[in-house]
Amino acid sequence: MMSLAQQNFCFCTYTSGQTYRTLTKLLVQDLKQYAPEIPFIIFTDKPSHFSDDNNVMAFEHHRQGISFHNERRYAIAKAISLYNSCMYIDADVRICAPVPPEIQSKWLPGLTARSCGSLLKLMQERLSKSNPPNPSVVKQMKLIEKIARKLDIDLTETNIPFINEFLFVLTRDSGKEIEFLNLWEKLAYYTELNGWDNAPTIPMGFAAVQVGMPVIYDEMEGLDFFDDRIESVRIAKGQSAPESKQEYFEAQRSIEKDNRTLTQKAVDKVKKNMDYSSRYLRLKVRTLISDFDFYKN
Repeated sequence: MMSLAQQNFCFCTYTSGQTYRTLTKLLVQDLKQYAPEIPFIIFTDKPSHFSDDNNVMAFEHHRQGISFHNERRYAIAKAISLYNSCMYIDADVRICAPVPPEIQSKWLPGLTARSCGSLLKLMQERLSKSNPPNPSVVKQMKLIEKIARKLDIDLTETNIPFINEFLFVLTRDSGKEIEFLNLWEKLAYYTELNGWDNAPTIPMGFAAVQVGMPVIYDEMEGLDFFDDRIESVRIAKGQSAPESKQEYFEAQRSIEKDNRTLTQKAVDKVKKNMDYSSRYLRLKVRTLISDFDFYKN
């Protein structure tokens, strides 16, 4: 029988492909060691990869959108249907020490993020980095403005949150969490069809605001984790010693090392482009059928 803590809280992630599944295995072992009583829900293209892990509930999932980044919402939807709160952790993140007991029960209704801020402030900083502004950033800003118009949101009066998607918690909020996930899906498809397919930041932020879900910043003190990008920034700023997490860097690099030949890389690039085109066309047709007025432009 599950303890009350197990009924109230779980971890979850989405992982696909051999490299990311292997990285996820490291996270599985971390949680088995440092939080053995907390269930870990994984949505993946190959659940059998985790069949020997007794702390894992693995579910088969194949990509529905164009990119991988918004697929995490399926794992989150399953997790929040079973538990009061779920912590999403990117598949390539590591847990480095015992998880504090309070991590299972401290969360307020809504979204709690380890890293968040103002989406517009972030975009303004990116726009001002060069003169003229980077064309891709200009395109992103125009997409943000289009979504705001579709949702009837005044960007001058509404703070759209930027949520760093690598680590955050969703807690049930009288059904708002379901509305949030549904709108995230709708906006995810729209952003992917409009060229924003490298992060779920925009759909998550707009969805939270539109359904009235609070986004809370929490440093998550006591949760000792490793993310290679964040750790690299810490080292550059002198906030972390280079050797303190060296073993985690080395483990990740050994898994991510690309041993393909130039021919294999060329073939894979062609396959990737063909897959992108196929997914784009299928998603475009599907979304126009489901909500023509929303997705037509």
